[in-house]
Amino acid sequence: MRIATWNVNSLRSRIDRVEAFLERHDVDVLALQETKAKVEQLPLMGLQARGYDVAAAGISQWNGVAIISRVGIEDVSVGFDAMPEFGEPPVAEARAIGAVCGGVRVWSLYVPNGRKIGDPHYVYKLDWLARLRAAATAWVGEPTALVGDWNIAPLDTDVFDIKQFATSTHVTPPERAAFEGFVEDGYVDVVRPHVPEPEAGYTYWDYYRQRYERNRGMRIDHVLASPSLASRVTGAFIDREERGGADGHGKGASDHAPVVVEVA
Repeated sequence: MRIATWNVNSLRSRIDRVEAFLERHDVDVLALQETKAKVEQLPLMGLQARGYDVAAAGISQWNGVAIISRVGIEDVSVGFDAMPEFGEPPVAEARAIGAVCGGVRVWSLYVPNGRKIGDPHYVYKLDWLARLRAAATAWVGEPTALVGDWNIAPLDTDVFDIKQFATSTHVTPPERAAFEGFVEDGYVDVVRPHVPEPEAGYTYWDYYRQRYERNRGMRIDHVLASPSLASRVTGAFIDREERGGADGHGKGASDHAPVVVEVA
C-alpha cells in the first residue's frame, strides 16, 4: 500500500495535478492539506470515477483537509478530542481529519503556521500540537499514520540556512520539542531514513526569489508512524518533480512537494 501526503494549496486549482499524481505513483491513500474550500465545493467526480472515496473537512477558503482512498474509508473523525479553536469568535478550523483506510488509521494534519514568535497564532500552534499529542497517545498501539504539513523543521539541516531562521517560527525550541514529543511517545519518522540527504529531503519551497530553482527549501511535511506501522514501511520518497511544475520552474505547482511512503 502506498500512503502519500501533500499540501496541495487549493484542490480546486490543482485537481488535474492530483489525479495525475495518483496515477503516476499508483497511490492508495492520499492525505491533502490546504484544500481551501467548503466540502461541497470540492471537485470530486474525477477521483470517484477512478475508484477513490473521499472524506473531507472545509469551512471556508482557508485551511481544509481531506483523505482520498481506494482501499476504503471507515470511522471518519473530523478534528480530534479537545482540539483548540482560534479566532474571534473562536472557531474549530479544518485542520485535522482521520479515517481507517486499508486497516491503517490515517490522520491528515495541517498544523497551524504560528506566523511569528509571540503571536497569538504561535501560542495556538503549540497548544494545538499539545492537544494532538494527548489524543495521539491513544492511537500509538494500533497501525496509525500522522501525516501532513507540520510546519516544523525538526533539525537545523531541514532548512536551507538556519541563520536566516534564527528569529522565525518552525525552528524554535518549543516547536521542535513538541514534534519530538510524538517520537518520545513511540511514533517514528519513517521518511528520513529513506531520504537521508538534507537538501534532498526538502518538501517546501517558497514561490518567491526562485527558491525552488536554487533549492532553498525546508523539510516541514512529515509522516510519523506508530511502531506497528513503522515496521511495515519498506520505502519512502519525495516527489520533487511535482513541485517543479510542467515547466520545471514551479509554474502551476503547489509550493509543497508530495511525500510518499510504501507499506508492506
